[in-house]
Amino acid sequence: MNGIRLLLADDEPHIIQFLELGLLNEGFDIRTAQDGAAALQLAKEFQPHVLILDVMMPEMNGYEVCQAVKDTGANVAVIMLTAKDEIEDRVKGLSLGADDYVVKPFSFEELFARIKARLRNQFPSLLGEASYGPFRINDLKKELIYQEQTLELSPTEYALLKYIVLNNGIVLSKAQILDSVWGYRFGGEENIVEVYIRSLRDKLGDKEHRLIRTLRGVGYRMDLP
Repeated sequence: MNGIRLLLADDEPHIIQFLELGLLNEGFDIRTAQDGAAALQLAKEFQPHVLILDVMMPEMNGYEVCQAVKDTGANVAVIMLTAKDEIEDRVKGLSLGADDYVVKPFSFEELFARIKARLRNQFPSLLGEASYGPFRINDLKKELIYQEQTLELSPTEYALLKYIVLNNGIVLSKAQILDSVWGYRFGGEENIVEVYIRSLRDKLGDKEHRLIRTLRGVGYRMDLP
């Protein structure tokens, strides 16, 4: 999550400490505020991608901060924290421009999942890297990392391995692979798929074909551990 700015505003120090530690470990650039006025000022200066905003705060409440931030036209994902599980409170926050809400008490995993969902929706270019089992795909850098080692891949090998990883557990025929990786106008032989699969297996150390399996007469299937 490097390069993603997150502003955390809550008047309860233990919540600030708990969330700040977890979000720092995920690589976010964090700023914190314990009242609404400070949150609004920091939002203007820091220009966060994500604003985690408690509803009940001194100086200005979360609703007022949310409305003020959204009125500036800033592209920021606002997630409200509320101790109230009332429909009216949720509707009020969303009507003022909030993008999501989390009801206290909540788990860090729930909040983190909602942060990632908002980033995928509003800032997809920031999420260049995604994890799939032992693989990490960084589409911005066109890098594929396997077991913490960056693989040396040609552009076609990168496209092929990415396609197989993203379709983990699904049997892919040679025709499907050719259409998706080489393009439907490819006029060569289907055997080129076998050549590239063999090369990928070598680079992955998959000598026993446990990672990329061959289903004879059908195609290939990635089986992630």
